[in-house]
Amino acid sequence: MSYEVLARKYRPTNFEEVVGQDHVIKALVNSIEQEKIHQAYIFSGTRGVGKTSIARILAKCMNCENDSKPTPKPCNQCSNTQEISSGRSVDFLEIDAASNTGVDKIRDLVSTVEYKPAKGRFKVYLIDEVHMLSTPSFNALLKTLEEPPPHVIFILATTNPDEIPKTVQSRCLQLSLKTVNKEMLFNHFKNILKKEKIKYDEDSILLIANSANGSVRDGLTLLDQAIANGKGELNNQDVKKLLGTIDNFLLLDLIENIVDGKGSEAFDILSKIEELLPEYDSILRDIIAILHQISLEHFLQNTKNDRIKNIADVIDKEFCQLLYEIALNAYSKFSVHPNPKEALEICILRMLAFNPLQKLNSTEIKKQNPVEKKNKIESKTQSLNDNKTPKELRNNKEWLAVFDSLTISPFTRNYFGNMSFDYYDGSILNLIADKDMSQVPESIMLEFKDSLKQELLCEVEIKIQAGKANNSPIEIKEKNNQMKEDIAKTDISSDKDIQSFINKFDGKIKLNTIKPLE
Repeated sequence: MSYEVLARKYRPTNFEEVVGQDHVIKALVNSIEQEKIHQAYIFSGTRGVGKTSIARILAKCMNCENDSKPTPKPCNQCSNTQEISSGRSVDFLEIDAASNTGVDKIRDLVSTVEYKPAKGRFKVYLIDEVHMLSTPSFNALLKTLEEPPPHVIFILATTNPDEIPKTVQSRCLQLSLKTVNKEMLFNHFKNILKKEKIKYDEDSILLIANSANGSVRDGLTLLDQAIANGKGELNNQDVKKLLGTIDNFLLLDLIENIVDGKGSEAFDILSKIEELLPEYDSILRDIIAILHQISLEHFLQNTKNDRIKNIADVIDKEFCQLLYEIALNAYSKFSVHPNPKEALEICILRMLAFNPLQKLNSTEIKKQNPVEKKNKIESKTQSLNDNKTPKELRNNKEWLAVFDSLTISPFTRNYFGNMSFDYYDGSILNLIADKDMSQVPESIMLEFKDSLKQELLCEVEIKIQAGKANNSPIEIKEKNNQMKEDIAKTDISSDKDIQSFINKFDGKIKLNTIKPLE
């Protein structure tokens, strides 16, 4: 006996068996019960969510012989319903638009519309992947869609509804099928495995449900592969190898080292991951999911994973969002990169490079001894301090000069650049910040203090007072830039040569495009 794949064996035969499309089923059931059947439908949704299956069930509902009128519960026992299920019904015509894009095929179809059903009440035309039809084909279909015979129903299935002409869309009732959530897929696959009497563990089912990306058919195909790979049963390790997934603890180790700015250690973890022969896009997808969990923990404190909690306590909210954006951007371009491994490595290098703590430096890259390097820096700093006296800060002008010379990350510059100078007494620097900026993350504060120490040649305590920040470095810079821009606009507007050129060619100056050179 030939093996029947799970996707075909467990294809829904009635509305009750459809997974995750309750909103569509409810609309169709209500219309059948009220005898208000639309002349044409558009079923849209991603692959494997049930568009064709629902179309076949609807055709059976309209033509079931077990009732005197259309019923939302076809018997699946009469000849009409069985023929539709097996694809042998003359009253249910299924056309693949991807391989029949020409207008001649559609004209042939339209020519058969006037003929009454051979056995059933309705003739149902299913045009799959309808967006692939040519413009002349759509035009040939328009009139029939608008005024079909009372015994005809059109169902247009598509994964890309935006490519269907608006004139066609306006003549159809549009029902959008959703991707199926992981919980529904998990329960569905679990029930199937029980019916098939196949041994399994729940972790393996969860992995397959996650990898299905909301598609029931894709999930069942993966389930078939996993069963074959596991010699008739499902186990966690075999499924991981099949899907190219890895344990989260390795990914958490990777993210922890990225957050700490430990480049060498991060790439050591990546080497261990690569030994498992994973799919590199899957790794990146899992990293994005973990960063999402960390972000939620920042605001909701709802995770039960202790390691997620620990990372959330260490990493700043802003830096976490930056890592998320870097990973997401890398994932969006993953398919066009010639080397998936390099794409992942570049993504991790970017995460390390944008670490506000700036812990990734030439020491790690060149595999030097960090302790030795630190001692050299401290020795050099001490030597400079011995030969120079600490600097003074007597007014805002001197503070602006010092601030501009600081070697700090954009994160830190943005924090302290919006604070105004109050006073400096040789050991304490008092700054004024708006209320929402007065709480500075510890990592940002440490970086600022270290840089300020190098510039002022002494240890400095930072005190931040909540108030109105006036004449901050960023505010002063913006004022200077605006002044330069105003001068530039005035100079250009009063330039005789430019005015002569404008008058000659009837031109106009766009003032918003005038910018002073930095």
